[in-house]
Amino acid sequence: MSHQQLKIMNSSRVSYFTLAAYDSGLLRHLFFITLICMYVVILCANVLLIVVICMNRSLHEPMYVFLCSLFVNELYGSTGLFPLLLLQILSDVHTVSRPLCFLQIFCLYTYANVEFCNLAVMSYDRYLAICCPLQYNTRMTVNRVAVLIALSWLFPFVEVAVMICLSAPLQLCGNIINKVYCDNYNVVKLACSDTSVNNIYGTIYSTVIVGGVIFSVFFTYVKILKICLSGSKQTRQKAFSTCTPHLVSLLNFCCGATFEVFQSRFDMRSVPNALRVCLSLYWITCQPLFNPFIYGLNLTKIRISCKSLLAGKM
Repeated sequence: MSHQQLKIMNSSRVSYFTLAAYDSGLLRHLFFITLICMYVVILCANVLLIVVICMNRSLHEPMYVFLCSLFVNELYGSTGLFPLLLLQILSDVHTVSRPLCFLQIFCLYTYANVEFCNLAVMSYDRYLAICCPLQYNTRMTVNRVAVLIALSWLFPFVEVAVMICLSAPLQLCGNIINKVYCDNYNVVKLACSDTSVNNIYGTIYSTVIVGGVIFSVFFTYVKILKICLSGSKQTRQKAFSTCTPHLVSLLNFCCGATFEVFQSRFDMRSVPNALRVCLSLYWITCQPLFNPFIYGLNLTKIRISCKSLLAGKM
């Protein structure tokens, strides 16, 4: 019996994964305190803005409803990462069961895809508000808002569910993932069996989500830029005040996702482990942490409503 056949026979015994990027040194307590503070800030900030938008009827407009969907997704993605991450930091044995690993992959991948879809929907909303202001209320109806939000959540959930169904049955020849969380790309790399279907689906899936979002955002902002260049000063100010937070959020997330892609696809062993861990976490933590402040500080209605709620006047 060949060595490869023996590895395939033993692959059925892989019932857990080892997350090998954790540092068991003295700094882990500092990392734990830092991350738990980040998690508390994320929970408080996003819950506050969700409550503000839900309670204040003046914020029941499409732009703020889409923001509420975005903040709900930040809570969802953070919950898929932080509890297990904090437990693993304090643990001496960094293992996770196979079902729990795939559950975390599902949560993190759906979070990332819902984030992209939400940002694309928000760019379309800004395009209608700035380029077609007279038709905005007739085109962005309650039903259309509900459909756009439903699609931005359902489509990623279906796509990621199919990806998990392709990855979960794979025969694995190892169980070491060189990260601090479970990642589908690294699981597929451990496979002994044929992964061509996974690779083809992953390519199509990435192209549809990333390519679709980039195209829609580029198209809408080209149109917005044309209106701003030919419009009045008031139009430019309105576009600047409402589009700047969205663009900052989009660029922030794209930078984090780019860091993650580079780390997964290229040899990064020359980079210090602590830096690699920070880069791999940035794409998951950057949006939930920064978005509440990006939108809360830049959008006047939200800022005023937050002050009123905290002062007990709402």
